Parts: sequence; C-alpha cells; structure tokens
Amino acid sequence: MTDRLPETENWVRMSGVSRRAALGGGAAALGYALAAQPVRADAIVTPTDGLDAGMLTFKAANGFTMNAYRAKPKGKANAPVVLVVQEIFGLHEWIKDITRRFAAAGYYAIAPDLYQREGDPTTAPDIQTLFKTIVSKVPDAQVMADLDAAAAFAGKDGGNAKRLGVTGFCWGGRITWLYAAHNPGLRAGVAWYGRLVGQPTDLQPKHPIDIAAQLNAPVLGLYGDLDKGIPIADVEKMQAALKAANSSSKIIRFAEADHGFLADYRPSFHDASARIAWAETLGWFGTHL
Repeated sequence: MTDRLPETENWVRMSGVSRRAALGGGAAALGYALAAQPVRADAIVTPTDGLDAGMLTFKAANGFTMNAYRAKPKGKANAPVVLVVQEIFGLHEWIKDITRRFAAAGYYAIAPDLYQREGDPTTAPDIQTLFKTIVSKVPDAQVMADLDAAAAFAGKDGGNAKRLGVTGFCWGGRITWLYAAHNPGLRAGVAWYGRLVGQPTDLQPKHPIDIAAQLNAPVLGLYGDLDKGIPIADVEKMQAALKAANSSSKIIRFAEADHGFLADYRPSFHDASARIAWAETLGWFGTHL
C-alpha cells in the first residue's frame, strides 16, 4: 500500500463556442465512434501537457500486432499501471481522453484495441450493427489474454506492472470484473456500470455474478440507479454475492445517475455523480496500487 496520488479531476473543458466549431466537421472527424453520437458540445478534453501520449503497437498472443493508446507522465519511471478497457464503442476519442486523465494523475495508462481482430467499431453506423458485427464476436478468453499482453508490455515500457490496476466502462466494466478473477497479479479494479448478470454463451461463458467469489483483487463497482440496462436488482445481487464471499470489493450506487454517467461527451453524463466517482476511483487506486 502506498500514499494516495492526488485526487484531482485533471479534466479540462473546451469552451462551448470552440467545441461547437470543432464539431462542425462531425463527430467521426474528432475520433468519436459513429454509433456514439450525438456528441455533446462541451465534452471534456484533457491536454497532453506533461504527458507522453499517443498510439503505439505491442505484441499480443500468437504474435498479433495490437494497437493501443498509451499515456504516461513525462520523466516519471515505474508509475503504477492502469489498463483502460474500452466501452462498447471501442477505442475512440473518449477512451483516449480517459487514458490521459489517468496519466495526468500519475499513472502509466494503456488502452488496447480489444475489438481489433473483429473490425473497426468506430465506423459502425449504429449500436445494433456494432453489436452484431463486432461486439458479439469477441471472446472473453481473447480479451483476458490481450490484457495480460498489455500489462506485460507496460512493464517493459517504463511502467511498474507489479502495481497493476484495471478499469473499464460499460462493456469494459464487465471485463474489469472478469479480469480481476483472471489475473492473480492484479492489485485493484474499478468497474464502471458494467453488466453483472446474463445468459452464458460459448464466447462469454461467465458473468461477474458467477465469479464474485473468485476475485484476486478488490474491485470498486460504480453504478447508476437510473440505468435501465443494469437494474438495481442486479446490482443488489452482486452486492450480496460479494458479501457472501467476504470480499473486500464494494459497489457504490448513484441515485441520480444513468448508464454512462461518466461519459461527458454523451447526453447520459451526470456531472455531480461523475465528479464523486472519479475521486473515488483515484482514491481506490491510490490505496491499492
């Protein structure tokens, strides 16, 4: 356990006028997934000042060359590593911004393109097409191996992979719980509004409720009570499963928040809940990494 890193937001808003002018070229031109539209005019943009940030590649399983967005503080060696797991829309501009926010807080953050083998999710015109053509075809086992490879790469790229955390959003929130049960070297996870229960499939055989007693590291779950896709009853089931397992993980619910409440580029963004949840996230990683 180490001292907490500063619990600051590290969020910078562009003015409404300049942001609207930038959006004149369309959301896709700015790197937001097509299926994620509409994009808010006041979406947060975190600068790269003091950071080493950008796209790179690393070798994943079977020699596959995987794309990733990495951000880390300039001049800081052995920073704790945070794996950033994309939301359902893939590795688009918002996930890159989140990665920079973690780097601005002192972490080595890396977001691998976990849909890369199946296609480019940012070009799917709507969420139904995205799910059918890409998301439903991504095996959980493949994702676990890709995250392992990203962590190994980070450890060779100046990060301290022995102080490893993982966080994910929506689709990535579910993956965060699963990865906490997969990797015995993980120190902590933060799962943002990830699905907790569901029917098993060949590619997705288990859900977080099934592995609540098998977590290798404490996970902080962040959920909105207004989320229609993840009802309160599911969250309560997961809380009960964690309690039964005597787990050090915990879930925080936000009464006024919907699904995607941290996603400041979307209409679902809820500023008050997002601010509290972000501070809780930095506190969680500051305590456990």
